[in-house]
Amino acid sequence: MSDHDIALTVNGRRMTSRAEARTTLVDFLRDNLNLTGTHVGCEHGVCGACSVIMDGRPVRSCLIYAVMADGAEITTVEGLEGSDGALSPLQDAFWETHAMQCGYCTPGMLIAATALLARNPDPTEHEIRDAIGGNLCRCTGYVQIVEAVQIAARAMREAG
Repeated sequence: MSDHDIALTVNGRRMTSRAEARTTLVDFLRDNLNLTGTHVGCEHGVCGACSVIMDGRPVRSCLIYAVMADGAEITTVEGLEGSDGALSPLQDAFWETHAMQCGYCTPGMLIAATALLARNPDPTEHEIRDAIGGNLCRCTGYVQIVEAVQIAARAMREAG
């Protein structure tokens, strides 16, 4: 297979690398760009561990070839922290509520919740559950995750 030049804006930074046409976006992010916060889970788009925000929408990076993302704007879990390295309100709420146990689903949950809060700053519990419903968690029962999103939404609204 031939390699392709791929240029993306990832977490606000322009990045380029070469990859085979069959390289998935999750593998490109992890192997080519060394952004290992995005997890590889089921590799079938079911678990949500590989979720990233691409051009403003949450997507499963295991289902997208890196060449398809050429020119896109990508936000990975590494891009959620503040420019000073501080945790985002959502990350802080996850920590505060113990919304992760093994942590494998956490990057995908954070991405799904970030996308939700970007379009809806005051989601209901049902809307939160719907937004994270495509992300599988085997440890928490989702209760603390929903609570974390509610806390973060409140904090973000109060901060303006």
